[in-house]
Amino acid sequence: MLQPRFTGDLAKLHTHGFSHRALTWWGIIAFFLIEGTAFLMAIASYFFLMNQEQMWPPAPFEPPDLLAGTLFTILMLLSEIPNTAAKHAAEKGQLRLLRRLLLVHVAIGAVLLGLRGWEFASLNVLWYDNAYGSIIWALLLLHAVHFITDWVDTIVLTGLMHGKHGLEGRRFVDTSENCMYWRFVWLSWLPIYVLIYWLPRWVS
Repeated sequence: MLQPRFTGDLAKLHTHGFSHRALTWWGIIAFFLIEGTAFLMAIASYFFLMNQEQMWPPAPFEPPDLLAGTLFTILMLLSEIPNTAAKHAAEKGQLRLLRRLLLVHVAIGAVLLGLRGWEFASLNVLWYDNAYGSIIWALLLLHAVHFITDWVDTIVLTGLMHGKHGLEGRRFVDTSENCMYWRFVWLSWLPIYVLIYWLPRWVS
């Protein structure tokens, strides 16, 4: 009977990897493609409905108030500063710094959640008033789902990184990829912000 013959010891190899070396990284890229397609379909619907109207927004409705959406946009752009720092800390294994940055990120997300609620109250139209109201509520809600999903994921990761699981290498990978997803969240918001708040002012 043949005996197994070992030619090398793999015990010293890393148990995790960042970027394209991680299988979950490719999953995130797939999410980008799937969810990006959903955003493109919603944006196409927006332009289709706008083309059916003589005025946008239709009379007597006014464009959404700018303050809430603009504050949300500014804070979301600024959130990339701790987000980038957290990504670098995760990839360098700087646990103490990463824990603090995750707490900052969770706090920013809580403020953004409040601003998003204010946005819905500032649209000056309800989803059932007309097609214009339906599509801008749909765009805002679609992005809210993505934003809240990643924020909840950040809360979960914050809890894990503050416990014994924070010592696991794969959790650093999870955090790095969560930071990458956050970039998709704010990048996808920028064209939606223009469509909801500025295009109705430019074409009216």
